[in-house]
Amino acid sequence: MTQTVLLALDTSTEFCSVALLRVAAGANSAPSTVPADATHAAAAPRSEVSVWVRHEATGAVSSTRLLPAIAELFEEAGLALADCDAIAFGAGPGSFTGLRTATGVAQGLAFGLNIPVVPVGTLLVCAESARLRDPAATRVLAALDARMDEAYWADYAWDAEAGDWRTLQAASLDAPEAIPAPDAPFTLVGNAAAAFGARLTAAASARVIDAEALPHALPLAHAALRAFRAGRTQPADQAAPEYVRNKVAQTTAERMAAKAGAQGREGAANVGEGGGGGR
Repeated sequence: MTQTVLLALDTSTEFCSVALLRVAAGANSAPSTVPADATHAAAAPRSEVSVWVRHEATGAVSSTRLLPAIAELFEEAGLALADCDAIAFGAGPGSFTGLRTATGVAQGLAFGLNIPVVPVGTLLVCAESARLRDPAATRVLAALDARMDEAYWADYAWDAEAGDWRTLQAASLDAPEAIPAPDAPFTLVGNAAAAFGARLTAAASARVIDAEALPHALPLAHAALRAFRAGRTQPADQAAPEYVRNKVAQTTAERMAAKAGAQGREGAANVGEGGGGGR
């Protein structure tokens, strides 16, 4: 094999994110970084590593944009879909509909090409994104807003000897107050700090908060390449999302309880600030 061609897809958020990675045999993909604005940008092709990227805010219509974006990248790269060795996808957690979109497209394309799929957790992708920007981000707490007053989170440590992440706590779902801070200096990634503020108590212990380290096809491609080379792949017919949460919507009673809890916290905050006294 003279090169590896890997297609990476992520629609776990409001973005339709696609990356095409071409790596010469034996080359390491690490030199590429996450573009600050990758809406229609391609990372500069290198002699050993070339990357083409689409990362577009599509909202709820990522399913209509995903296949055209894939076709555009292959045309730009001068490659054919048949050149692919594997197809990676953001397996979750994230938007239920988005996860099904990426999984279904990856599965369908890989099945037709008789190549494997590489599922990669979206929280690990956030950790990889932070490490690509900051080599010191070797212990990462990833936390994403899961709606319903909860957050998805996981704890990772970069193993320099193995050249890959170790999962210290697999993807979980908890109230932001219940997420523990790692026992070593760490980088907090994802959007949970912005979504929950002081309620995410672990944020106060972070050495760095990288709110821009979010699900993105480029770090997904990097992580997937390592998994592919290590043989951590699946047959296309086994591709499946990792939802973590087992339901997408709250009952009426649960919504009322959550609203009451939010109002109670707001009232307590107002009292604490003197808002409860007569003036």
